[in-house]
Amino acid sequence: MSNATNEEKHVGPSAGTSPTEFGRSVESRAQILDSTTAAGSGPELLNIYRLVPIAQADDPRWDNSPCQGEVVVAARTPGDARIVAAERELDFMEIDSAPAEDVTTRNASAFRSEKLYTVIEVEHSRRDLRRGVLKGNISVDTVKPVQI
Repeated sequence: MSNATNEEKHVGPSAGTSPTEFGRSVESRAQILDSTTAAGSGPELLNIYRLVPIAQADDPRWDNSPCQGEVVVAARTPGDARIVAAERELDFMEIDSAPAEDVTTRNASAFRSEKLYTVIEVEHSRRDLRRGVLKGNISVDTVKPVQI
């Protein structure tokens, strides 16, 4: 299936491209919006989520983003839980490396893929937590530097 569009105003062949960009899908925008800090006076209401790998170990999707195992996070929503986990990974901008398709490698995190990880709500509506990773080891060597 192609993402090419041909508006009615356009006469002639399609250019074969659309204005969509990596990380700009409705789901990605919703995850990013969920993760923005809510302005409030008191402690925010957070949920506890488990991010569990669901793809087989030999799934080729793991080639781009290594499996980090099961992770437990405190977050606002399931989308925010994915962002919280992805933020713990090393971003290419923090080392001498180059991105693949974007200005950041955050969008390429395995935690952002519903084909690699599922999000399960464990507890709901807690005010005694801070947004972040509660349990699990997230490796920072997911991005390899240019100079070794």
